[in-house]
Amino acid sequence: MNGPTGPAPRGGVAPCSRRVMNLAHFLRRAARRWPDAIGLAWGDRSWSWGALDARVDAMAAALAARGVTKGDRVLVQARNGNQLFESMFVCFRLGAVWVPTNFRQTPAEVAYLASASGASALICGTEFPDHAAAIRAAAPGLGLVVEIGGSTFGLDYDALVDAHAGAAAPTADVEHDDPCWFFFTSGTTGRPKAAVLTHGQMAFVITNHLCDLMPGTTEADASLVVAPLSHGAGIHQLAQVAAGAKTVLTGGARLDPAEVWSLVERWRITNLFTVPTIVKLLTEHPAVAAHDHTSLRHVIYAGAPMYREDQKRALRALGPVLVQYFGLGEVTGNITVLPPRLHSAEDGPGVKVGTCGFERTGMQVQIQNGAGLEVPAGETGEICVCGPAVFAGYYDNPEANAAAFWNGWFRTGDLGHLDPEGFLFITGRASDMYISGGSNVYPRETEEKLLRHPAIAEAAILGVPDPAWGEVGVAVCVARPGAEITEAALIAWLSGEVARYKLPKRVFFWDELPKSGYGKITKRAIREELEARNCLPLEVGPAAKR
Repeated sequence: MNGPTGPAPRGGVAPCSRRVMNLAHFLRRAARRWPDAIGLAWGDRSWSWGALDARVDAMAAALAARGVTKGDRVLVQARNGNQLFESMFVCFRLGAVWVPTNFRQTPAEVAYLASASGASALICGTEFPDHAAAIRAAAPGLGLVVEIGGSTFGLDYDALVDAHAGAAAPTADVEHDDPCWFFFTSGTTGRPKAAVLTHGQMAFVITNHLCDLMPGTTEADASLVVAPLSHGAGIHQLAQVAAGAKTVLTGGARLDPAEVWSLVERWRITNLFTVPTIVKLLTEHPAVAAHDHTSLRHVIYAGAPMYREDQKRALRALGPVLVQYFGLGEVTGNITVLPPRLHSAEDGPGVKVGTCGFERTGMQVQIQNGAGLEVPAGETGEICVCGPAVFAGYYDNPEANAAAFWNGWFRTGDLGHLDPEGFLFITGRASDMYISGGSNVYPRETEEKLLRHPAIAEAAILGVPDPAWGEVGVAVCVARPGAEITEAALIAWLSGEVARYKLPKRVFFWDELPKSGYGKITKRAIREELEARNCLPLEVGPAAKR
């Protein structure tokens, strides 16, 4: 903007541009300060900050020469690798919008994301030709396809980098509300929605991550990526670049705990980001005891609350390094934090069992009832939040935006309560709660009890229709290897732990629970699998009468 437009607001201050730093400057700054230091390692290869910045410049120049400009959406369908890492900064540098997918999604699912985002360019791994074809069919405005690792259906990514080597791509000027990232929700209550993240908002998020989650992070640190960079792990990785800390990617196609602990030892990893189910997997694997992990200072988990028994085992295996945060993609993880000093491997006086922590710096949490009014401490309601980390809204979805915001508060859809000190306790998703015989039942409480049984490794409870009680619970459990437990015996044991109306009517034992591409247990998938196995609707089971 060259000058003020329209009338000046009260106070005589004319409106002006809210120019902010382009997030790609984080990489440029690291390259200037530590050009020869390793910024990224993947398998046997590594790239210095200077090399990464030069590759991003080259690819940005290549895309710009083919018409990609500020505001264009660039869909990226790829596994973790240096090109996925680079593509974020390529888009930011151009002022384009990074639209990463979960690479595990089907061609039809990814084609929907292409259409919903209005993507005009695609960067796609060579192992996903069906995805590329589906995207092309669904997005008629797609004018450019770049292929990572080949040139069978698009322009070769690395060949483009080589062809434009030495180019110095200009960094686009951006304002606070200019979009940089379409963060697609997981779609647990319907089709995924594109949460619009902006340059100004994300600058706050990264500062907050470094302040609240991993204070003291510097260029001497190293971070291990154990989840796809397309979502929360990508935000965490962006914070590492801001601090100059190197990022290490696992090399295997699937998560291998032995590889993870080997990399922790080899690279002296100081922090990693993951979800509770992966923390559980990593800390219960024999490899945790076979490798030196004393370099770890922050093992950050989010995406879902961690069951208390799993938390205790992880603390005993790793020591006081766990950091929990609560936050949705729409708030880019910035709602609460529970730092290492407030984790304890033992229950006792002063230990707040079950909390996900207190408000993040600069953020405010309020528990509201159905009328949008604040409820007293200890009373359950919907968790609502406001502050600079809240996203700009859903792209091209006014109905979803109207439902998500109430009087300036973002409504998370999660239920919980605050204690008198302001610590937040999550009860569960509003959609998870069911009403049995007129009483509200929050499955998480009973799931926690189930996990205390020595034979149970994983558990999930869903509410399902019941002619007598309206709704009842159905539990799906995974038994520990070698353990023997029956449905009747588990329900009998549980009857001494929870009130009768909270008892599941049936318990099913599976070899594993369905999980999302990010390692979270997905109850919608469990419900679909129960139906596929003809377990629903329910028949009469062994649960005690109430």
